[in-house]
Amino acid sequence: MPKLNILIAGSTGYIGIQLIKLLVKHKYIEIKYLCGNSSIGKKISDFDKSLKKKKLPKIIRFNKKYLDNVDIIFTALPNGEAQQISNHLRSNNVLIDLAADFRLEKASNYLKWYKKKHKSIHNIKNSIYSLPEITKKEVKRFNIISCPGCYPTSILLPLIPLVEKRLIKLNNILIDSKSGYSGAGRGVHKKYKNKNLYESLSAYGVGFHRHNSEIEQALRKYSKKRINFDFTPHLTPMFRGILSTIYVDVKKNISQTKIRNTLKKYYKKDIFIKIMKNDSLLSTNEVINTNNCHISICKSRNKNRFIILSTIDNLIKGGSGQGVQNMNLKFGFPLETGLL
Repeated sequence: MPKLNILIAGSTGYIGIQLIKLLVKHKYIEIKYLCGNSSIGKKISDFDKSLKKKKLPKIIRFNKKYLDNVDIIFTALPNGEAQQISNHLRSNNVLIDLAADFRLEKASNYLKWYKKKHKSIHNIKNSIYSLPEITKKEVKRFNIISCPGCYPTSILLPLIPLVEKRLIKLNNILIDSKSGYSGAGRGVHKKYKNKNLYESLSAYGVGFHRHNSEIEQALRKYSKKRINFDFTPHLTPMFRGILSTIYVDVKKNISQTKIRNTLKKYYKKDIFIKIMKNDSLLSTNEVINTNNCHISICKSRNKNRFIILSTIDNLIKGGSGQGVQNMNLKFGFPLETGLL
């Protein structure tokens, strides 16, 4: 079959570079355009030497006329820019956004959490918030695909099956997540220039991080009820990876084994989700450079409470890999293509 042509807008950030590394291994696509703003005319290998031997186009400024020549547009841009591109999509274009432009179902919520007016409100209904293992083939019906944020990915994968099956209480979920600094983008080095980024642990966005909106929206969708949770993210002195620790309360008759077996059954056909043995102590080291999510159910010292550990690579499963996985679902490619 002929290869699909791809344009990547926002190709020089951490997510963009990782996306290119995955797509150059994908046998069903061809990277036709690499677009950027401050790096016009440069080679992508200037940003990552491992791409030096790959035949890739030089970085150019995005122009809507390029949409005539491509099938898929990946956007890894600052919030708001994918919305503008979506207004120029051709009927045959598929937009896969790795930022937050179409993650929220209401424009009013986007304004509340991102402090910007949505620039493509009419396209919200044409988009899908797609966590691949959850939405599965439903993604085929949409030409605008919004990939979840990295923190929500690590949190929603273990929680959605449990709230859907009514196995955990919804009024006191505590979520503590720690991420490598790549999750904050290249600008993190300037922002933390005088804060000893590489040797310290920092809490941020306490109580009001933007990803609260995604987590709440998804959990309410699958529980059909109001959810009460607290989410606190942290920036760690490692480059990549996320480890989320989630504290959940259960009813008296819900055992640790029942929770684990529910997750195993739910994800039995999903090659990237690994439900570990009970009380497994997880590390980001096991998932780095993979599209996998490892999940462990651990006992707590408190009765009727369990501690869920979930770990992913924020740049792959929490970003570019999820985008490629959604593309594979959309076009019927073998799911693992470009991801092993």
